[in-house]
Amino acid sequence: MFQTHPLTRAALVAVFASFAFAPAAFAGDDDTAAICAEAEERYQKIFGAPSSEVSGATVVLMYDYNFCPAQISVPVGTTVRWVNVDKRTSHSVLVKDSGQPESDRAFPEEVIEFTFLEPGPQDYLCGPHWETQNMIGMVTVTPE
Repeated sequence: MFQTHPLTRAALVAVFASFAFAPAAFAGDDDTAAICAEAEERYQKIFGAPSSEVSGATVVLMYDYNFCPAQISVPVGTTVRWVNVDKRTSHSVLVKDSGQPESDRAFPEEVIEFTFLEPGPQDYLCGPHWETQNMIGMVTVTPE
């Protein structure tokens, strides 16, 4: 469950509910790989260890209007921790079919966590940046 802001964005949720993610949105290219490598460098500089060494959660970095990585696969019951490693930009997370409102914004060096309890693909986005920056992702939740 997200820690959520008391005011939800009903209009965003309505638009998101009808939004179909295009596979091209997740196309990995050299620019994205470079951005994600930079994001990992920032994470290590801030937290002193690689994001892969976090225990108890799977880490997705938010950097330069990207989720790094944009697609992950996790077993049911996994907590995903989105970490903002941008210098000045805030981000949020809205998981499409979770029944939860959009998270509060995470400012630089802050985190958002969500535990996935239902198997299947779970689309998510950054509320302020999904439409203009194509900041979207997907978590595929596998049965235990």
